[in-house]
Amino acid sequence: MNFIRHYSMTLALLAAAAVPLCAQKWSEPGEVGALPPNILPAQLVGVEVEEHLNLPVDLQLEFIAENGYPVKLGQYFHKGRPVVLNLVYYTCPMLCNLILNGQTEAMRELPWTPGDEYEVVTISINPQEGYDIARQKKAIYLASYDRPAPGWHFLVDKDNNAKKLAEMAGFHYRYDPKIAQYAHPSAIMILTPEGRMARYLYGVRYRARDLRFAIAEASEGRITNAIEKILLFCYHYDPKANAYVLFASNVMRGGGILTVILIAFYLRRMFRADRQRMARLKEGLA
Repeated sequence: MNFIRHYSMTLALLAAAAVPLCAQKWSEPGEVGALPPNILPAQLVGVEVEEHLNLPVDLQLEFIAENGYPVKLGQYFHKGRPVVLNLVYYTCPMLCNLILNGQTEAMRELPWTPGDEYEVVTISINPQEGYDIARQKKAIYLASYDRPAPGWHFLVDKDNNAKKLAEMAGFHYRYDPKIAQYAHPSAIMILTPEGRMARYLYGVRYRARDLRFAIAEASEGRITNAIEKILLFCYHYDPKANAYVLFASNVMRGGGILTVILIAFYLRRMFRADRQRMARLKEGLA
């Protein structure tokens, strides 16, 4: 009976592990635009994060704040206060909300407040978005943060400065006019109080400890290489148009493999415990 129970559990765990392995949707054989595995679609070529550690950004770049007034980026850089930088777009149907949700969750666990120990600057990479939508987005996330955050700022583009800032930060994205969406990587960036790139955090979930260390190190002007660089990409999927909703196959495949390894380790220990239990039972009956 133990074996049957363990076998059923194994099947369930392997089925769960198969989800990330199969989560990437490929075109069916014969479909228009079919891609072989591990081939990056043309729309995502060049979409990446190139770490520009210790390089400065231009603090004179101007943007439009959520109140409709132009502001210089340097307005948010103060002595002793590092800056967490988001490059997203507010009408993004996919990854941007996950990035902001993950960041907000990590920020809630910090003992610090945006505006006191650090600043947060969220900037739209979509030049068509106005400050009204930035104001709405700010209201949503400050409500989610659930405590005062005078140092969290939501800006929109001005004079294509979002693209200029992104290139300085090494955050490379592309616009697809066919579907009016941006293909972009998932990452948040931490800058020193002087405006130098200090740390990159990847993915859509951020450990509060990592964010805390990144902010603390950046406040002291320390530059830190990322230990893990696993990128997700935000993009629409249409197999006939050869595009992707979320191209993260390598991440998913790696997660699936890790899951299988952990399951195998768990099963090995479980079966060994069963054998030892049966041996003790036989000794007791002898």
